[in-house]
Amino acid sequence: MPQHPSVDLAPFPPGFRWSTATAAFQVEGSRDTDGRGRSIWDDFVDTPGAVRDGATADPGPDSYRRHAEDVGLVARLGVDRYRFSISWVRVQPEPGGPILQAGLDYYRRLADDLDSAGVTPFATLYHWDLPSVLEAQGGWLERDTALRFGEYAEIVADALGDRIRHWYTLNEPVSTSLQGYAVGTLAPGRQLLFGSLPTVHHQLLAHGLAIQALRAAGAEEVGIVNNHTLVLPASRADADLAAAGVYDVLHNRIFADPVLAGAYPDLAALGIPEMPAVAGDLELISTPGDFYGVNFYNPTTIAAAPPGSPVPFELVPTPGAPVTGFGPEWPIVPTALTELLLDFRDRYGDRLPPLVIGENGASFPEPDHVDRPVDDEQRIAYLAGHIDAVGAAARAGVDVREYTVWSLLDNFEWADGWSQRFGLVHVDFDSGARTPKASFDWYRELIAGARS
Repeated sequence: MPQHPSVDLAPFPPGFRWSTATAAFQVEGSRDTDGRGRSIWDDFVDTPGAVRDGATADPGPDSYRRHAEDVGLVARLGVDRYRFSISWVRVQPEPGGPILQAGLDYYRRLADDLDSAGVTPFATLYHWDLPSVLEAQGGWLERDTALRFGEYAEIVADALGDRIRHWYTLNEPVSTSLQGYAVGTLAPGRQLLFGSLPTVHHQLLAHGLAIQALRAAGAEEVGIVNNHTLVLPASRADADLAAAGVYDVLHNRIFADPVLAGAYPDLAALGIPEMPAVAGDLELISTPGDFYGVNFYNPTTIAAAPPGSPVPFELVPTPGAPVTGFGPEWPIVPTALTELLLDFRDRYGDRLPPLVIGENGASFPEPDHVDRPVDDEQRIAYLAGHIDAVGAAARAGVDVREYTVWSLLDNFEWADGWSQRFGLVHVDFDSGARTPKASFDWYRELIAGARS
């Protein structure tokens, strides 16, 4: 048997929580079941050539029908909480239209089953599945979408607030804005570059409205979660440093500053269009959360763009770093997570609530079909390194209270379809069979050791 890397558990205090996660579109399947509506991701996967391997996310892991099996896996893993998402179009296919009781009943059963298994349900209100009808009206470019989201939040809070008391509002608004609307590699596939930036403000406004709705329904814990990255300049040359500064604002600060400091960074000084804020917006957006969620996968190395580029930066490989199955796009540098968390502590000070690591994980090449557990030693090494990185930040005084592995299951990896596998559990996408990997047992043993 291979020798697994050890983790220093000393920095993690009693009560530190261990979690794992999925998202509705990536695992549920059943696209045309029980009246579910159509989302921008249905449109994206049905666009020829948009998804790398032509996958359609259905049935995939088929968790809509097999959720009891997945709850059993979560219970066996021994996590404190399970992060999943509510599908907007499974609850309300068209904003302003009828509410689907079957969809709400599904999430109620899921929450009840988790509760019975001794696992706290930790729901994400929005994980990218915007109703197609809203996108046809401008999507997150329009302020009205935030208002419709506030109505959706009230519907879900009223229906499920007695069973689910721990919530993420929105997942990774940066991915929606930059990849979905700026460069088009994710749904809805627009290529607006800086014209995408109103989507930042409207998503943050939606977050503020959702906090109000969820707290009114008795939520114990509410916060937003964003994908953050440590931005590294390609060199100490002035041009590379300036380019890295612009990218840091666009990927990190334009999302975190309004939530944590009540103001946007100085965008005009960087030649970035101002946000479409109106009076009262920033006060709502900066309503103190009970936590701030950080999804982290890798640092990003930035160089100045060549002459004629429509943006002033370009992403380049991180020198000397090993990579995941995504290649140079996803370098493995665990210490970058420590540096990022320390930067948050220093930048936001007393305004920073407790931190939650909402996602962390890695994809590596694995077979489509297995008859025994996958020996995913690279994933174990990745997780161990990043858990140690969280521990180092905690030892340095960062108030971080939870760590979440992405993902419980191999799932539909957005534009990469079934070609990237992040799961602690292998999924055969032909049969739906679930086979825990070596990393599943490793994480289970780590959690047990942390409690001993």
